[in-house]
Amino acid sequence: MQPSDDLLVQLSKAGDRDAFNELIKRYESKVYSIAYRFAGNHSDAGDLAQEAFIKAFKGLNSFRGDASFATWIYKILSNVCRDQIRRQQRHKVVSLDDLTIHSGNSSYLISTELSPQDYLEKIETQNMVQEQLNSLPCDQRLILVMRELQGMSYEEIAKELDCNLGTVKSRLSRARQSLKNKIINCQEHFDAEPRLRDKGEEG
Repeated sequence: MQPSDDLLVQLSKAGDRDAFNELIKRYESKVYSIAYRFAGNHSDAGDLAQEAFIKAFKGLNSFRGDASFATWIYKILSNVCRDQIRRQQRHKVVSLDDLTIHSGNSSYLISTELSPQDYLEKIETQNMVQEQLNSLPCDQRLILVMRELQGMSYEEIAKELDCNLGTVKSRLSRARQSLKNKIINCQEHFDAEPRLRDKGEEG
């Protein structure tokens, strides 16, 4: 029987590095996945995930167990992502990786129930959604990640962003609408391409 997260946390606090490594193994995939959705590229996602775990290890003594370890590490990750936003706003740096489609996401698993064509279309759709997510302003990207991927409640988001519930709901609504519009425009663009090619071939 595997030890509980609570036990691993207690052992980690006592200096057991193996116990903390076990916690990392349990949550590194989810933490990386969330970081990737925020960052949009593998390099930054890895850095954000690593920074979150480092902060968690250094702050273990402040973890009182009021919430689960999972909730705590996701909260730390949110703070790390917010810090990233501040750095981006200060330096206005745009990574070239943010402008590319990432087809090598290790979190994409091949389903044996999908045909090769269906699988390819699924990957293309995932890549397109990620690309449009990347193009959103950082604050919209963050609130979508917090709500849709981390599953944080409106109250938790309001506390993290230091704003009221009405502001959270309006920001989230705008972010969802922005992403929806970008996806629709992208789909319309791709749908129009075959028609344009057909007309060119006919001429």
